[in-house]
Amino acid sequence: MKVVHVITGLGIGGAEQQLRLLLRHLPPERATCHVVTLTNPGPVADGIRSDGTGVTHLGMAGNRDLRAVPRLARLIRSGGFDLVHTHLYRACVYGRVAARLAGVRAVVATEHSLGDSQIEGRPLSAGTRALYRATERMGTGTAAVSATVVRRLRAWGVADDRIHLAPNGIDPSRFRHDPAVRSAVRGLLGLPPAAYTVAGVGRLVPAKRFDLLVRAAAANAGTFLLIAGDGPERGNLLRLAADLGAADRVIVVSAQDGGPDVPEVLAAADLFVSPSPEEAFGLAVVEALAAGLPVLYAACPAIEDLPPHDAPGARRIGGDPRQLAAAIGRQRQAGGPARLPVPAAVDQYHIAHTADRVLALYASALASATKK
Repeated sequence: MKVVHVITGLGIGGAEQQLRLLLRHLPPERATCHVVTLTNPGPVADGIRSDGTGVTHLGMAGNRDLRAVPRLARLIRSGGFDLVHTHLYRACVYGRVAARLAGVRAVVATEHSLGDSQIEGRPLSAGTRALYRATERMGTGTAAVSATVVRRLRAWGVADDRIHLAPNGIDPSRFRHDPAVRSAVRGLLGLPPAAYTVAGVGRLVPAKRFDLLVRAAAANAGTFLLIAGDGPERGNLLRLAADLGAADRVIVVSAQDGGPDVPEVLAAADLFVSPSPEEAFGLAVVEALAAGLPVLYAACPAIEDLPPHDAPGARRIGGDPRQLAAAIGRQRQAGGPARLPVPAAVDQYHIAHTADRVLALYASALASATKK
């Protein structure tokens, strides 16, 4: 089958990286794929192209650029695609309409970022909900990245038979701990060999609350903080570290700027902390567990939806900076092995399982479209 993936943008982000990883694991003999990005081709587009999948930039000028709909419809029609797969809010809204105009009735979406009070880091409004629900009915089904997102979609009134669980996935081999990588990255970043180092990973936006992590690390004398990510909050986080007298202990890196990538950052760390109070999945937590790190998190459906014994190295903490600082201090004092055994949760979220579920959804969507 020929599948076109429509996504809002391809800058560095969890959904964007997840799409690239999924494309690598969809067998070409079962799904020939192409990607359309509405805006911002970004570095992930380059990565997808280097993997062998074509990417088209639609050049959408803004949220209200309605000219993008007929352009996308023409692209879908001329490409002879059997199925349209949309990712992220704007692409889901425009992509479903364009697919209908192009005559493609097999349309699925992946809901990557639906929270209780926000979507993709922005507050939910009545208008956002109404537009989402109206266009959702134009598709065949929606893949939810966690059981928590399944419950949120039901609460929005999406019918059970239209919701399909397809959790995010990772390639665990990428995160397997390597002491040589740890030593090299610490040397590159100027981290003392024995310095206790906390890592955080994610988009540097207010909703992720990395400011809480900076405050908590600053309150723990001698503790270093290594944040991997890019976004508008970078400067604010560095200024906050300086104001707290911890500028020499807070390091912010981005692979986009030539810094170490996420597996390397995790290799250099002793503890992973996710301070974000609301998540749809919590991919970075699973990656940290795959690297053998103990984890403190404020919210992580990927772990909360599993039995506790599947992720014994992960512990939920409160969102108060003093509580977080105390939890980091206790973890440091407790010591323990340099790396924990990789828990069962990691294998449950292997990207190969995700690809199998997505292919099953494609088959269901095509069968449903044929009956109409």
